[in-house]
Amino acid sequence: MSDANRLRLSHVREATLGTTPTTPRMRTARLKGETLRFAPAFVTSEEIREDRMNSDPIKVNEMNDGPINGELSWPPNGSPFSDWLESLFCNTWVNTPSRDNDGTADSVITALTGTTDVVTCLTGAAFVASQIAKFTGFTDPANNGIFKCTTGHATSPVFLGAGFVTEAAPPAAARIKVVGFQGASGDILAAASGLTSTALNFTLMGLAVGQWIKIGGTAAGDKFATAACNGWARITAIAAAALTLDNLPTGWTTDAGTGKTVKVFFGDQLKNGVLTLGQTIERGFMDQAAPTYIAQRGMVVDQGVFNFVKEQVVTWTMTFAGLTGTQDTTSLDTSPDAATTNAIMAAAVNVGRIAENGTPVGGPNFIESATFTVKNNLRMIGGIRSDGLVGPEDIGKGSVDVNVNMGTYFGSNALLAKLFAGTATNINVRIAKNSQALIWAVPRLTYTDGQANATAKNTDTKLPLTSQASFDTLTSSHIMLDRLEYYE
Repeated sequence: MSDANRLRLSHVREATLGTTPTTPRMRTARLKGETLRFAPAFVTSEEIREDRMNSDPIKVNEMNDGPINGELSWPPNGSPFSDWLESLFCNTWVNTPSRDNDGTADSVITALTGTTDVVTCLTGAAFVASQIAKFTGFTDPANNGIFKCTTGHATSPVFLGAGFVTEAAPPAAARIKVVGFQGASGDILAAASGLTSTALNFTLMGLAVGQWIKIGGTAAGDKFATAACNGWARITAIAAAALTLDNLPTGWTTDAGTGKTVKVFFGDQLKNGVLTLGQTIERGFMDQAAPTYIAQRGMVVDQGVFNFVKEQVVTWTMTFAGLTGTQDTTSLDTSPDAATTNAIMAAAVNVGRIAENGTPVGGPNFIESATFTVKNNLRMIGGIRSDGLVGPEDIGKGSVDVNVNMGTYFGSNALLAKLFAGTATNINVRIAKNSQALIWAVPRLTYTDGQANATAKNTDTKLPLTSQASFDTLTSSHIMLDRLEYYE
């Protein structure tokens, strides 16, 4: 027998759809179950025999698809779930600048110099003056923390005042990641429309319209004195001296920021696009005397479902459609990278905000559940193959259909009126744990179905709503996801 608890599921992104990279670096995925299908398809011969018997069944194809289920945790870049989100969104993350030794010491980050607070690293997206970065994995504890870049550069940025202790060969775990920006004393102000500045240039910080930010740090000197001006907001316009915001914190007002070095946190962003991003997924049944490994190639996410239900862990289901596969007793990678360890997130406890039309949803129309569904309407394309493989040769994409189903209490006619009027609205859900956050946003949607009923004695009257996303002119998207690696 084979025990489900001994399943090892690993993943690698493909550069060419359906082709596993040579000597792949596989990464172990986190999941709570799977029903992936790699199975032959047979037909029965139509020959007529005088003895009424059948010829052997004839193999005509191989089926390569199915879902993987999991519980939501914050997804580091390059992890299987992060890559699967890219495949679902048909786009890649727009990441803030980072450098990562990624398991090999002194490889990407090659030195920290204590006397000058200079980082020496390989080239990549440049660090920009006023950005703040999170340093982790360095040998000396003094080199781990949140530091402000004072002179931007791609290979030798300066973090003057960080107080680095020299490390000539940073270790394998060393990593630097931009997590926000910080103004000089009194430079960032809270205005009626958002944030303004004099010296700091918002257009250089790596921000995007539609992106979410967290205003204010932990220290009193790093946030506005007015509590209502510290919190989460969404960017609607970016100018050198002004950051226009909506979804502002309740009670937002003006604050001159006198004597404050205000921190603003932001992260990576993903929104729906047009790319076809495949991966090879391998299942290993590790308790067998000679483990069986089933590899499925050209696996593209057709549908993703994300469930936020009160008093429950947030769950997801990714349903794949793929090209070809193999089954063998040899693994593609006998020592895949370990699974991530970020904490599992729960609805209600970790959901910081659910907002509809820019306003947090509360009484009397409480929301007890929200389900986001993204479907790519994939179709398998293929003919009579001449490469010796079985299965489709390509994958076509249809429309990206995004739906949000909400379970709400029928406390007033506010939402029901929008349903009957066909009023366009929007929804966003922020979930956060351990100073990391994910923000799901559908910037334009319309309620398309729902009815209120008194179903039985001694029950609450509820209004379940179905909604459909449509093109949003501000963000040019149906759905967006922000990923903040760190905020205060």
